Amino acid sequence: MSGGVDSSVTAALLSDAGYQAIGATIKTFCYGETDGPTNTCCGLEGIADARSVASRLDFPHFVADLAETFAHDVIDNFVSEYSAGRTPIPCVRCNSFTKFRDLVQRADTLGCEYVATGHYARIETDVAGARLCLAEDASKDQTYFLWGVPRSVLDRLLLPIGDLQKEQVRAIARDLGLVTAEKPESFEICFVPDNDYAGVLRRYLNDDHPALTAGPFLLEDGTEVGEHDGYARFTVGQRKRVPGGFGEPMYVVRIAPERRAVVLGPLESLAVSELEAEAANWLAEPPRTDERLGVRIRHGAQIVDCTVRSVGTDRFGLELPLPQRAVTPGQSAVLYRGKVVVGGGTIV
Repeated sequence: MSGGVDSSVTAALLSDAGYQAIGATIKTFCYGETDGPTNTCCGLEGIADARSVASRLDFPHFVADLAETFAHDVIDNFVSEYSAGRTPIPCVRCNSFTKFRDLVQRADTLGCEYVATGHYARIETDVAGARLCLAEDASKDQTYFLWGVPRSVLDRLLLPIGDLQKEQVRAIARDLGLVTAEKPESFEICFVPDNDYAGVLRRYLNDDHPALTAGPFLLEDGTEVGEHDGYARFTVGQRKRVPGGFGEPMYVVRIAPERRAVVLGPLESLAVSELEAEAANWLAEPPRTDERLGVRIRHGAQIVDCTVRSVGTDRFGLELPLPQRAVTPGQSAVLYRGKVVVGGGTIV
């Protein structure tokens, strides 16, 4: 229970269905180490709201302190990825490790048979077992963030709002008089409440780290066209804070950390027809070479056709018949067979 409306209604629906619910909110970092607000996912206000909902629905609530493992699995990865010129997704790491590994261990300690969250996704079961599937509300679908969940968790995972539209969820919360009914959604990363990524990096890296110090803007042919204030402040596809005066808009097409460089090019240079991904996790039967699947390469992006060029235990390569823009190292490539999530990996 993050303290938002989605996990609140999840708890209400399960309680109404007869489950004996136990509410759990995870403490993921030391709130005293941030200067921003504490009303983000799993922040202090979120804990208070989750506790209020649990009290209203008459079931116990506790806070699980997972700050140490969260720092190791999520924050350290966040820092190392930006240091290497990539753009990580902390929510994928949090779901893969903190929520669906560490929290499940707590559930086992409490003797809980199932684990439930307020994610917009669905679990369907067939002869092959439980499958993670797209949510009914396509605009809220969160399967992009769930590809790293251990496959073994699917058999005991409950996602009751995956069949609902967002407005239906809010209507249920209003009818029940839950304090979270009108609470706005949080799009911030819990340990970056002010959206100052560089500020987080400064707390973990030396001020003279290459990721945070000046380096050149380069064109694709190697021509230097200016100076930036740290390549960690840029990501593939970015146009903001990029030099102008070229006769056409220029975008970040690559980060070259070995040269402290941010490489620029025109819009057509962002088009990519192949990609490689590593750290793969399979939630269904792994793909076959030459199989046609769907792939999503950014949260909120459409699922597009792809052909599997290569596949291994923890790595895969794809061909994209319709080239995609801003395929970004560090982001996720999530594979689909129709509505079923096959698995995913981190784009390299």
